[in-house]
Amino acid sequence: MTGKINIAIVDDNHFLQKAVAEKLSFYEDVFPKIFAANGAEIVEALVKEKHIDLILMDIEMPKMNGIEATKIIKKNHPQIKIIMLTVFDNDEHIFNAIQAGADGYLMKEVAPDVLYDGICETLKGGAAMNPSIAMKTLKLLRNPVDFSKDEEEVSLSDREIEVLEQVSKGLSYTQIAENLFLSPSTIRKHIENIYKKLQVHSKMEAVQKA
Repeated sequence: MTGKINIAIVDDNHFLQKAVAEKLSFYEDVFPKIFAANGAEIVEALVKEKHIDLILMDIEMPKMNGIEATKIIKKNHPQIKIIMLTVFDNDEHIFNAIQAGADGYLMKEVAPDVLYDGICETLKGGAAMNPSIAMKTLKLLRNPVDFSKDEEEVSLSDREIEVLEQVSKGLSYTQIAENLFLSPSTIRKHIENIYKKLQVHSKMEAVQKA
């Protein structure tokens, strides 16, 4: 690969951000230009910095997860390649990532040379994938699974609806607890139950789905 490759590393764990950058430090043509802690941050960063060739995107992050961010970025900046770099290899995450427009899917423990080769391959129009992920993707393509739960009736309790309304205002667990005269741990439990019932992984997804 010739020329400089400008990349963004998106992960809510700063240690893992640095670990990925360290893996790529062996390759002089790869330049980490943006570090972001969640999907919302990278979407916002790309408004100002458009000279990014490829994004290494985590999936589970606060504020906005990697799959939601991928959908937005692919719509606004279709030329930017996105490789999901995650610890999750379940069918639903793989399916949703592909549906969102991800160009590749690698596990975080990937070796530096495999990560670098994956970046180069993706920029040439290929798809970077661990062998296990490739097998699961092939299985999903042969036997599509419907992961949508739209037909299912979701029933939230009155208290859960109150909590969700507070969440939609952007309040913290502590603020919600004070407003509803409950403990922060009780609020956290209510939010866990809401996530399970709505089958979502972030506050933003919960509010949108509700």
